[in-house]
Amino acid sequence: MDGINRGKLLIIGGAEDKKDKCIILKEVIKLSGGENSRIVIMTTATEKPEEVGKNYVEIFKRLGAGTVETVNIDSRDDAKNEIVEERLRNSTCIFFTGGDQLRITSILGGSGIDKLLNELNKQKGILIVGTSAGASVMSTTMIIGGNDEESPRKCTINMAPGLGLLNDVIIDQHFAQRGRIGRLLTAIAENPENLGVGIDEDTAIVVDGNKFRVIGSNAVTVVDGRTLKNTNVSESSPDEILSLTHVTLHILPSGYGFDIMLREPFKYNKEDI
Repeated sequence: MDGINRGKLLIIGGAEDKKDKCIILKEVIKLSGGENSRIVIMTTATEKPEEVGKNYVEIFKRLGAGTVETVNIDSRDDAKNEIVEERLRNSTCIFFTGGDQLRITSILGGSGIDKLLNELNKQKGILIVGTSAGASVMSTTMIIGGNDEESPRKCTINMAPGLGLLNDVIIDQHFAQRGRIGRLLTAIAENPENLGVGIDEDTAIVVDGNKFRVIGSNAVTVVDGRTLKNTNVSESSPDEILSLTHVTLHILPSGYGFDIMLREPFKYNKEDI
C-alpha cells in the first residue's frame, strides 16, 4: 500500500437518521449523482437481507435517488455471479448495511469482489458507503469485536483484515454511544502507525483523497498513535490495563475535518460544500 487514498468514501457510525432531516443519507444521494444516482444496497453483513434491503430502497427512493436495488452476496459462490459484478460496475454508489463485519470479509475477501470494489472506487470513482459493520470493513485492519466501556487491555479487542478501501486508518462505530474509547486505544497501541477514527451514531466522515470531513449530529473521535512515546502493550498480560503516553486525541463535530497524511484537523465552511 502506498498510503494514498484515491477514492471517495462515506463512512457512517451507524443508526443514521432515516426519518427526519436525513442529512447523511441525503449526502449519499448527492455524492452519487442526485436524481441520476444508481445505488446498490449490499446486504452481505445482515442475516435479514430482504428486510434491511427493502427498508433502504424505500428510504433512498423517498429522498429522491435515481435507481436503487439490492445485491445480497450470501456465500462465496454468490460472489462469482456475473450479474452481481455487472450491477456493481453500473452503479454510482455501493452501500454496505450494518450487521456483522466478519460476514462481509469472510464472504468477499479473496473472492474477487474485494478487488473489484477497490478498482471501482479508486479508478472509476464509484462512491462506497458503509454504516455500522459496513463502516468497520472499509479499513485495511478492522475491529471485529471487543469489550465496550472498559479501560484498554489486550483482551479488549479482536481484529482482522478489512477490505482495504481506506489505508492507514482503523474505524470504530457506535462510538460514544457504546463507550468504545478503550478498544480503539488498544487497537492503536497495537497498530500505532494507523489513525484511530471512532464515529458516533448518526455521524459520518466523507473521505476524499487523504482528507475527511465530518457530517451528522454527533462527533468523530480521532486517536493519533504516531505521537505515542511509551506503552506496555508488548509486555502486558491480556487482562492488564495498558499504559499509553502522549497519545493525541481530537474530537471533531460537523464542520470539522482531518488531514490523514498531515495528521492535522481543520475547519470547513459547510456552505461551500
